[in-house]
Amino acid sequence: MAATVEISGRDLKVDKTLEDYVSKRAKKLDRYLPAVEEVKVDLAHHKSAKAAQDRYKAQITLRGTTFVLRAEERAEQINTAFDTALEKIQRQMERYKGKHFSSKGNQAVPTDQELAELDAEEDEGLEEIARRKRFLLHPMTPAEALEQMRLLGHDSFFVFYNMEANGVSVLYQRGDGRYGLIDTEIA
Repeated sequence: MAATVEISGRDLKVDKTLEDYVSKRAKKLDRYLPAVEEVKVDLAHHKSAKAAQDRYKAQITLRGTTFVLRAEERAEQINTAFDTALEKIQRQMERYKGKHFSSKGNQAVPTDQELAELDAEEDEGLEEIARRKRFLLHPMTPAEALEQMRLLGHDSFFVFYNMEANGVSVLYQRGDGRYGLIDTEIA
């Protein structure tokens, strides 16, 4: 497999057995979509979860040159959360593949866009900012941004570099279910 698999745990010790289980199953993801370059698996334990089915969380993020796919699931057991997230990401991969691969030789259709979300960085020194994320923005059209927004499961907004407007834009879902676009300018 050309893709690298990165496994991390939050409030959860990722022992050798769990690491082997996750790694073995995650390495098979390139069978569904060969363009996968990186697989990141974040496993977390929430001790104070109100419901038992929310105690463990598994988030899988796939990165390729033209896409980012993400699935997150919660369950009573970490293996169950991971397996369910894995099934969800496989369905997303099949949908993506269906939209972007032609029937002639299964060659990828170039989209001129890449969105590589970098790891979230939490800044504990600033009380007003609870979480900080850093994104590497790549040029894409609003239509490609809408597709990426849907693939990632973002319901409210999506930030991207709009190659049509030559600037950063925000795509958002309006109250009526349609989408709005905010183009930015430097004053």
